[in-house]
Amino acid sequence: MVLINGKDVGHTGYGMMNLTWRTTPIPDDQAFATLNAALSTNTTFWNGGEFYGPPDANSLHLLARYLTAHPSAASRVIISIKGASIPNIPFSLDGSRANIRRSIDECLSILAPTPKKTIDIFEPARLDPQIPLEETITAIADYVKQGQIGGIGLSEVDAPTIRKAHAIHPIAAVEVELSLHTTDILSNGVATTCGELGIPIVAYSPLGRGLLTAQLNTVADIDKDDIRHHLPRFAPGALEANASLSAELQKIAARKGCTAAQVAIAWVRGWSGREGVGEVVPIPGATTAERVEENAAEVVLSMEEWEEVEKLRKGVQVVGGRYPGMK
Repeated sequence: MVLINGKDVGHTGYGMMNLTWRTTPIPDDQAFATLNAALSTNTTFWNGGEFYGPPDANSLHLLARYLTAHPSAASRVIISIKGASIPNIPFSLDGSRANIRRSIDECLSILAPTPKKTIDIFEPARLDPQIPLEETITAIADYVKQGQIGGIGLSEVDAPTIRKAHAIHPIAAVEVELSLHTTDILSNGVATTCGELGIPIVAYSPLGRGLLTAQLNTVADIDKDDIRHHLPRFAPGALEANASLSAELQKIAARKGCTAAQVAIAWVRGWSGREGVGEVVPIPGATTAERVEENAAEVVLSMEEWEEVEKLRKGVQVVGGRYPGMK
């Protein structure tokens, strides 16, 4: 059991990005079936964003439609939303008090007609280097004190920032990328700082954006309008090299009677309580009920399997950065 802001979020969460942040959003019937599958597997921690799609069709709008159609889900789902972007400006951020209020107010207004009128965790998608951290955190904290949101999250921050923010107001969760292809937080102090402060880690892209599933082998396997075409690790040549690890995971999975994806997620989940790391909740994305059910399976690695995966991980040279311009 993992607690975020006092609520049990289970061992695996769900990333909503791919349902709406695409040229053609997933149809509601498919999206609703996917969300229903999440609830049926006790995957109740859902992570969305105000910029996951256009301002009138983002994660909040999908949630509003879903909760209106399935009101009984309101008492079970735990919603984490990334915000503080600037409407209609891709990859923008504004951590000023005025924009934090704009962002939270708009998110809450979309949910207002539904049975769930609050957001459990609100987090700036990134921190604005032009705005003092205290201004951003205290602006969000005002909503916590008023009971309009449950807690404050951070996303893609370093260890000193986590300490500074936590001193201003308790931080409920820190969202960072963690997978067999992206292990920065295990060596840069983020994971151990969260463990020391008792802050759960929400691990996004635990499957390396599909590279660790053994389902993605060449660029031709990616839809032409997929955002991954813009990421260095998915460039021709880089993708094939990076997907090689999944073939090795598949061998372990075959002996274990599970999938390569389940092994990769089990490795992420397995960092909970290990080497000074606190609780870790992976939030794999999915656009089908079948994939949600696969990701939610409670696969646990034995000590021998863990060591085998670690040996593979340490022996692989990942090609390309996470984002353009990043190592």
